[in-house]
Amino acid sequence: MQSRIILDSQKFQLTIERLCHQLIENHGNFNNSCIIGLQPRGIFLSQRIIKKLNELLPGVKINFGILDTTFYRDDFRHNDKPLLPLMTDIDFIVENKNVILVDDVFYTGRTVRSGMDALLDFGRPAKIELLVLIDRRFSREVPIVPDYVGKTVDAVTSEKVRVEWANNGGEDKVWIIPYKE
Repeated sequence: MQSRIILDSQKFQLTIERLCHQLIENHGNFNNSCIIGLQPRGIFLSQRIIKKLNELLPGVKINFGILDTTFYRDDFRHNDKPLLPLMTDIDFIVENKNVILVDDVFYTGRTVRSGMDALLDFGRPAKIELLVLIDRRFSREVPIVPDYVGKTVDAVTSEKVRVEWANNGGEDKVWIIPYKE
């Protein structure tokens, strides 16, 4: 099995712009909506989404936060090492807001499920939507479906989807690579 690029840099940028236009279509000026990136990798996508939305909607304030789900995961007790939580930064009220959770790759759905549990500690949203860059649709373990999808891929369980970010030392690309056992 060989590695293959499924989104090159140009398609990567177009995908992010398309996702932003879909958000604008559904949320207008974001006066009752907010975007929350799921740690660790959802923050790169959410930051890129916020940057593009600020270009497309100059002068519009979009509430943006970062959410860590470490202790909300159903598998956090299965680790032999002590867990180190990542940062959570939500400095606004989510009560009765339309929340858009953002993650890079949607695989089993467990991270998103734990994100919804963690989010409820900050209030009860009016609605929760999910935006993902890549949807691995045939690997779901929980009944969650994303509202906004950059690209759907059918990767087998022996393959991994890897997202590289230009602002994290890589190049904006998405790869499917074989798992190294």
